[in-house]
Amino acid sequence: MADGRIAAVATGPAEPTDHRLPGVVLPGFANTHSHAFHRALRGRTHDGGGTFWTWRERMYALAATLTPDTYLDLARATYAEMVLAGVTAVGEFHYLHHGADGTPYDDPNVMAEALRTAAHDAGLRLTLLDTAYLTGGIDAPLEGAQRRFGDHDADAWAARVAAIRPDDTLTVGAAIHSVRAVPLDAIPVVAAHATGRPLHVHLSEQRLENEQSLATFGVTPTRLLEDAGALGPDTTAVHAVHLTPEDVAILGSTRTGVCLCPSTEQDLGDGIAPGALLHAAGARLSVGSDQHVRTDLLAEARTVELHERLAGEERGVLAPAVLVDLLTTGGHTSLGDRTGGRLEPGARGDLVAVRTDTPRTAGADPAQLVLVAGAADVDTVVVGGVVRVEGGRHVLGDVGAMLGTAIRAAWEEAR
Repeated sequence: MADGRIAAVATGPAEPTDHRLPGVVLPGFANTHSHAFHRALRGRTHDGGGTFWTWRERMYALAATLTPDTYLDLARATYAEMVLAGVTAVGEFHYLHHGADGTPYDDPNVMAEALRTAAHDAGLRLTLLDTAYLTGGIDAPLEGAQRRFGDHDADAWAARVAAIRPDDTLTVGAAIHSVRAVPLDAIPVVAAHATGRPLHVHLSEQRLENEQSLATFGVTPTRLLEDAGALGPDTTAVHAVHLTPEDVAILGSTRTGVCLCPSTEQDLGDGIAPGALLHAAGARLSVGSDQHVRTDLLAEARTVELHERLAGEERGVLAPAVLVDLLTTGGHTSLGDRTGGRLEPGARGDLVAVRTDTPRTAGADPAQLVLVAGAADVDTVVVGGVVRVEGGRHVLGDVGAMLGTAIRAAWEEAR
């Protein structure tokens, strides 16, 4: 390592003076899609059944409670849990902008600054995907908790985002929440503002979104975004579950990235995204933990393959090396770092050591480790040459206790 980057990569027997990391060493993982505050929902939304839309009401109830201080504490603990799982960079789909009634704080980006501080403290890089969220549905006003998500219009959103200053560990990107939450005439404005930077968008997570788009605009959400100039190599579509063959072809031909979030798609009953078809079409795949029903990126990548096996009744659809790419190069590219996720001279010194001697991994072929290992098998995490996790323990201490305290504080405000 030199100045936080890899100075050299060598193979062969270690020298006596070498510091060896245990197990198999991989590049740092990229969590391409996160809503940090959703971590407080884990294990609290399973009573009564329901759908994505009923789950969303519980999410809104939580969103209404958070202050800059409670948001900071929750995000810090959430990000620390990610680092324990091998994540060295996260894309935060950030729309919790203003006060509970929609009134801007004195510092209109105080919630974004809480995320910056949280990521810095936890020790990972943050791509802040500041999200334009302007309507409560197609041609519907913002209501209730949604009011704190919205800016007056796309220009006001862009002016607020322009005041957020990047630094060595913060990249400022942008997001279109969805075709439901950004009016058609505002989508090109947001896309133009994001030129040269990462642009993310929720796409076709629910069938209802497709039905509303077809009824209102006469096209699918994918076609609508392409016609508005919002797709391309700097764009990442999140979920992309309910796609037509034409949608898959559009995403592939435009080289748009696609972030799959299988644990969320399972938890909310969204459906199974056509990951293999997207990969074959030329779309760049990555994975995200989204609502953090689990924080285990190895499991997210593995589940992409398992979903393919269930859907097609065939094994080995996506090779283990492809799944590692989802965790590393695919995700880092989607977060604006086209050199990230590699073990080569000059690359960032971001390393994850996964043990091969645990009850889950013992005896596994190292080349197939991604199909059996999980967050509990991560031993050491190095970010920019700095050790953040060693022996499975984060330098901040007891992350479970941090999460418990932060989550209790968030829900106490909801009572």
